[in-house]
Amino acid sequence: MPGDKYELPKQIERHLAALSRLYAQDGQRDLQEIIVNAQIRLIEGWAVEGWDDEYHGHALYLVIPEPLFLPAAKRREEIQSKIRGDLNSVHNVRHEHIAEVFLEMDLAEDHDWRQESGLLIATNKTVAPDSVTRIWGDSGFRVFLSHKAEVGRQAADLKERLGVFGITAFVAHADIRPTRAWQAEIENALHSMDAFVALMTDGFHDSDWTDQEVGFALARGVPVIAVRLGLDPYGFLGKFQALLADWNSAPEGIVRLLMKHDRMFTAYLQALRACPSWDRGNTLALALPGIEQATEQQIENENTEVRYSFGFRGNKPAQYGDGLIPHLHRLGPRQFVRDSDQVISVVKARRRRIVEDEVQL
Repeated sequence: MPGDKYELPKQIERHLAALSRLYAQDGQRDLQEIIVNAQIRLIEGWAVEGWDDEYHGHALYLVIPEPLFLPAAKRREEIQSKIRGDLNSVHNVRHEHIAEVFLEMDLAEDHDWRQESGLLIATNKTVAPDSVTRIWGDSGFRVFLSHKAEVGRQAADLKERLGVFGITAFVAHADIRPTRAWQAEIENALHSMDAFVALMTDGFHDSDWTDQEVGFALARGVPVIAVRLGLDPYGFLGKFQALLADWNSAPEGIVRLLMKHDRMFTAYLQALRACPSWDRGNTLALALPGIEQATEQQIENENTEVRYSFGFRGNKPAQYGDGLIPHLHRLGPRQFVRDSDQVISVVKARRRRIVEDEVQL
């Protein structure tokens, strides 16, 4: 029948309805439930039989909910064979038949099987890798921004500005896809975050969610920062590091407070290596005062956009700060100089004594 239109696929719903009535009549409720609840997928021309290839078989997939699939799993082949034979007995389409029936389980997209097992330790929930990537991307220091809905626009702007420093921020209204369960996606973000920032604007306490998010962060023991944007920290937040800032200065302040954490420092170094311009280098230099431990090899890299930026060279201190070298001096006993190519090197002991003698003279 090549090139011809098949008849049986067009009539499959009618024949399934007849089969449902047959199972109801025979008291075979388990089979009727499968037929009634299944999502149908049919592959035409699955098999060709006969001397002249005149008999055409189709494959019927029945995708059923998990509560129906699991009890049937051990009898799967038997049930598939039964439905195939019964379906072929209720139709009279010549030269066509159902060659195979396949039962498949319909899996919910956000099916939390770990939680439902009853064996998961609540404080150590494992978030699926694909969910982590969907929420946070492939890299960066993960920061959950807790805020009231009225400042969603400002929070989204803060997310973008933090991204310059290697931070991947989560802002609920901007990051949750409409097809995702809203609360489940927020829980996944809370379970997989590296740090938590509460944007303490007026009315923060009035939200139905912010206090719960704060409690979740405190229970997990991740770094917590309360940014005072018109409201002082209250409750348990009061014992954590508070940052007095406005929306313009908040990114710089948050990054400096987080820089002492290894994962944040690593994300910052990645941002330095990927720096695309002098202007971006000037912005990245704002985080230098927050670094508590580093080597010149870690911060000074081959990226000329960083090396030649005013913020790292220090040749416009009024606008961009004193540059990298004073911070390297702050972090350890060694002394550094920068050559004409803006490469930083350690001052050798003998050379340092000569420089000191010259200064005394």
